Amino acid sequence: MRYLLYNPFSGEENFSYNSAVSYSETTDLPTDLIDITKLESFRAFYENLEANDDMVIFGGDGSLNKVANQLFDLSLKNNMYYYPCGTGNDFARDVGVTDGSELIYINDYIKKLPVVTINGVESKFINGVGFGIDGYCCEVGDKLKSQHKKPNYTAIAISGLLFHFKPVNATVTIDGQKTTFKKVWIAPTMFGRYYGGGMMPTPNQNRDDESVSLMVFHGSSKLKTLMIFPSIFKGEHIKNKKYVTVLKGSDVTVEFDRPTALQIDGETMLNVSAYNVKSR
Repeated sequence: MRYLLYNPFSGEENFSYNSAVSYSETTDLPTDLIDITKLESFRAFYENLEANDDMVIFGGDGSLNKVANQLFDLSLKNNMYYYPCGTGNDFARDVGVTDGSELIYINDYIKKLPVVTINGVESKFINGVGFGIDGYCCEVGDKLKSQHKKPNYTAIAISGLLFHFKPVNATVTIDGQKTTFKKVWIAPTMFGRYYGGGMMPTPNQNRDDESVSLMVFHGSSKLKTLMIFPSIFKGEHIKNKKYVTVLKGSDVTVEFDRPTALQIDGETMLNVSAYNVKSR
C-alpha cells in the first residue's frame, strides 16, 4: 500500500489534499489518503507499516520538519517520498525539484539533519533557523493567517524594515570563536540554501557538508538595508561584505541583546534571546 499523507494547512486552501487526490488518480499503485494532522502519532503510524508499504508526504517545509522530528532516530525501513505543495517549498527548491513533477525520496535527508537548541529544547530542522526580521515576518504572517488573511511576506519585510523592526546587537560564537555585531537585522543559520519562499541567505551552503552556514546582515541603515535586501533572492547580497558576513562551522550560537521572534522551517517561536545549532 502507498499511503498519501496530506496536510490541509499547507499551501493554498485544499492544495495539499487536491494534490494527493490527483496523484492517486494517476498512479497504478493501491493508495490510501490520510490527513496527517488527524494521526494521534505519526511515529506510531510509521512503525506499524507493513514491509511493502511506503508513503508520500503532501505538504510544505513545516510538514517535513514535523515528520523529521518524529522519525530521525528510527531505522527507516519503509520508503518515504515528498510531494512539495506548501507555501515556500524551500527544501524542494534546494534539491532541485520545484514543479511537483517528481517525488523526492527523503529517507536519507531525514537521517542527516542538524539540531537547534532553544531554551534547553532540541529539535531538528530541514532548511534553516531565522532570527531577526525573518522571525518578525513569520510572527506577523501568523497573526494575519489567524485573521483569515493571506500574508505578503515581502511587504511585511519592507514594512518591518521601515517602521516596526528595530535591529539588535548580537554575539556570535562559531566553533568557539566569538564575534560581536552591531545593528543586526537578520542572523539565520542555514543547512540548505533557501528559506522564506526563495530567499537565499547562504548561496554557497551545501546540505552534504559537515557544517552549517550563518549569515549576519549588520551595521547598515534602514535605507541601505532596503537597497540590499532584494538581492537576497539571488544570493547576491553577500557581495556587500561591509554589511553581510557569512561564517561556517559545526557549532553555532547566536545571542541577541533583546528577545525577538525566531522561525524554524517557517514555524514561529516568540521572545527568543539565543539559539545554538550543531551540525550532524
